[in-house]
Amino acid sequence: MSTTTSPRTAQYAVELPHTRQAPSIARHASEDWLTETEPVDPGHGDRVPDDRVADAVLVVSELVTNAVRHTQDPCLLTLTLEDGLLDIAVADHSEDLPDLHDARGDERGGLGMDVIRGLGGRIRLVPALGGKTVHVLLDAARDKGPGREPGAGADPGPRDRP
Repeated sequence: MSTTTSPRTAQYAVELPHTRQAPSIARHASEDWLTETEPVDPGHGDRVPDDRVADAVLVVSELVTNAVRHTQDPCLLTLTLEDGLLDIAVADHSEDLPDLHDARGDERGGLGMDVIRGLGGRIRLVPALGGKTVHVLLDAARDKGPGREPGAGADPGPRDRP
């Protein structure tokens, strides 16, 4: 485990074993780091709001679970908080690239990327020799995710349209 900070960036990284416990380890480590990290720019608000910590922990769980399910080696979780944005990155040793746009889940899963998008996550895949990294960028200061306000997701009425 390692933590680094600069005047505007805080970063945490942990290598996770290839075990069924890796997602749980990642969730706990991420939640601890996110709740304990001081804001990198005090003029831009306080710590990451509790509901966004929960969203980030869910994203971490989805990404690490995918790495454990689809690879055979340890993975590296890196959290980077900079300018109110949280980059959640999971690097693994498989060159097999996931289909980030396939929303046909089944009893084994397959809907995690849609869940991540529903939380406002922007997904980016970075292939590399000997592996890949999946990044999810979240607005760390956003208090509410889509679908959390009453009536969210519904078609706005004529008075509600801009």
